[in-house]
Amino acid sequence: MPLKRPKTYQPKERELVADWHVLDADGQILGRLASQAARLLMGKHKPTYTPHLPVGDYVVIVNAAKVRVTGKKLTDKVYYRHTGYMGGIRAVTLRDMLAKHPERVIQLAVRRMLPKNRLGRYLLGRLKVYAGPDHPHEAQVAASRKCRAASASELPTKE
Repeated sequence: MPLKRPKTYQPKERELVADWHVLDADGQILGRLASQAARLLMGKHKPTYTPHLPVGDYVVIVNAAKVRVTGKKLTDKVYYRHTGYMGGIRAVTLRDMLAKHPERVIQLAVRRMLPKNRLGRYLLGRLKVYAGPDHPHEAQVAASRKCRAASASELPTKE
């Protein structure tokens, strides 16, 4: 008689609950901040992580203009894009991009750490980046904290 193996838990789409996290980029290194944000977006910090489902959380990054980079990246790192026309390659250095659009720098760094498929594009929509310290998601963050505190108080304590 063959042994019955225990089934692996698969979270259902309706069971997924997304929290809100606020990360402050002030003085943080760009790559380390981006990898932390990508990890939260994908849900790898949760025990219910499933690669093909959006089990991750929403991430709000503030103070994007104050992010740090190491080495000579400010002058040496170049972002390329193409207009679609012949000879239409455009190049922008990291220094120029940080001066004009600091949100895009962090968004691009996180985007390149996410899966390159439709799930990655969906998860990128959960990333909110702001150049200054203010953001319009205070209500969602507060509700998420309240929900986390309530669920933590319901856990049985060891006596």
